[in-house]
Formats: sequence, C-alpha cells, structure tokens
Amino acid sequence: MSEEVLHAAVLDDVPHGFLGRRGGVSTGIHAGLNVGLGSDDERDAILRNRDLARDAVLPGSTLVTLHQVHSADVVAVTTPIPLDARPQADAMVTDRPGLLLGILTADCVPILFADAARGIVGAAHAGWKGALGGVAEATLDAMTALGAQRGAIACAIGPCIGRASYEVSEGFEQPFLARDEEDARFFSAGRPGHLQFDIAGYVAARLAEAGISRIALLDEDTCSQPERFFSYRRACLTGKPGYGRQISLIGVG
Repeated sequence: MSEEVLHAAVLDDVPHGFLGRRGGVSTGIHAGLNVGLGSDDERDAILRNRDLARDAVLPGSTLVTLHQVHSADVVAVTTPIPLDARPQADAMVTDRPGLLLGILTADCVPILFADAARGIVGAAHAGWKGALGGVAEATLDAMTALGAQRGAIACAIGPCIGRASYEVSEGFEQPFLARDEEDARFFSAGRPGHLQFDIAGYVAARLAEAGISRIALLDEDTCSQPERFFSYRRACLTGKPGYGRQISLIGVG
C-alpha cells in the first residue's frame, strides 16, 4: 500500500503533506508508516518510514524533526539537524530550500504554515498544553522575524483527535476559560462529569485571533479511523501497549 498524502489547497503550491499510517514498512501494533522514534518499533523500520514520507512530499530534501515536549518553543532551522541533536521544541520555521520540516502526532494537532510569496514556512505540534500556551502564535512570530507578512500566511490544521473522541473531565476547561470565557464554545456536554473538547476548532480560533484569515481544517479524526491514522487515545482505550506516530511535512520548494 502506498503512502496516503493529504493536502490543503490553502497552502497553494508549497510542498507539503499530512501523512497517516497507510504505506510504510512497520508491522504489528505499529503497522504502517510509523515515524515515531519514541515508539517501541524497530529503529530500521522507523528510519525507512521517515525516508518514504520525505520522498512522498519533497524528494531529495532533508527531513528535520524535533524532540517534542508540549511547549510553545519554536526553532528557526537554517541547516540540517542530526537525529541525535534534535532540539526540545514544538515548532519550526525556515526559509531555506531543501529542508523539510516534520511534525509528529498521534492525536495532537499538526499545523502547517506558509507565506508562499516569500518562501517562508512553518510547522507546529499543538497538544492542549501547547495550544493553550500559544505555540501557534509563537510560530507566526518566528515566521515574521524571517520576513513573512502575517496577512500573507496561510495555515492548515491536519488530522487530529475530533470533538466526538476527545473526552475530558469537568474542570479541564478552566485554564481555557480563564484566558477567554468565549472559549467555552469549544467544550460540549458529554457523559456525566465529562466534556467533549474541539481542539482543532480551538487552534483555528487562536490563529484567527492572531490575524490569520486563510485557515483550512482537514476535519479528520485520528482516534476513530484506525486504518488511516495512529492514535494515542485509541491505544489507551483498547489496551494496546504502544502506538505509532504520523508525520506532517512542509518545505520550501
């Protein structure tokens, strides 16, 4: 099975793609295109999958990834980064052709950014902590520092856990409401003592607040589609001992 690459028209002709688990060489609970170096999968399979993902989006480029820690920290990438030197951060920006920025997720929100006219791109990993902490806004700031124009930046929100699958305990919403009471709209009633959280919608709203007018949501729930996507929440619910990670990629052509 070949790799499935999802695109967002809002990113124009910028090389990019949201990949799921289809394709790849991993087997067992990690079957498919698992690119997670933090998983218990065989390292050779992970490295092969990373190459396959890169070649599906921008052949000949150099893939750059991070050691993601649920922060709002952003790295400006100017040269390739060795695997054993990945910085602890959750977003990257670059204006250098030949570098392919990769964000790993397994329910969290991948965001791809592009100022196509100026050849500046970004990629961010937004779990709830990073989203609340402002990782999207920090990525926009890092892009403008490279010369991007905020009004020209387009953003695409890739496959992530959907509201129907993202159950949280009552009280989880309080830090969000403390920032803005209107964020209550991203939480709906669930079973007693619980709420359902629309994290993709929340991230989109934060981007809009930051001045971005071109925003696309792919609206693909990772948790409810086991054949297409890896999911941490699904692994927990089904008692699996591990899970894979998918990758979202963007580069300067």
